[in-house]
Amino acid sequence: MTLAAPALPAAARQGAALERSVKAAFLYKFLSYTDFPAHAFPDAAAPIVIGVLGSDDMAGEVQRIVAGRTVGSRAVSVRALREGEPPAPVHLLFVAGSDSAKVARVLRQWPAGPILLVSECGNGLQAGSTINFKIIGEHVRFDVSLDAAEKSNIKLSSRLLSVANHVSKGAP
Repeated sequence: MTLAAPALPAAARQGAALERSVKAAFLYKFLSYTDFPAHAFPDAAAPIVIGVLGSDDMAGEVQRIVAGRTVGSRAVSVRALREGEPPAPVHLLFVAGSDSAKVARVLRQWPAGPILLVSECGNGLQAGSTINFKIIGEHVRFDVSLDAAEKSNIKLSSRLLSVANHVSKGAP
């Protein structure tokens, strides 16, 4: 009997949805532990913008997580982005997918500035990300590159660094 076969894809979908939800919550929380310079915002009422490149599902999940929430006194907005479009002004850019060459390509095309760059590929820090998600066991963890943060003109709280899986200074 093949009744068990359809359950595996459903379980895989549930696992992917849970992973997406956890990562979306992390993206929102990262903003609370990141200091952006004053010039990163056009005015005191400007929102913090999260850009999600390469995954409409993730953009939707981040939108669900941040709905009605703020970071400090700033509202949070989400933009779904597509590779090849002109870069949009964002404060946090999440590049979805496991292709580190894509991450490196996107980051090279993005304008320099105070942006928290987050990825989820195997070599995300080497590709230029500030934070890179990884799965260890069944848990979502993240590594941090202090050099990438400094290059992007942002400061990460020691509280964020203390819960990172790995923090690198110099070549990751």
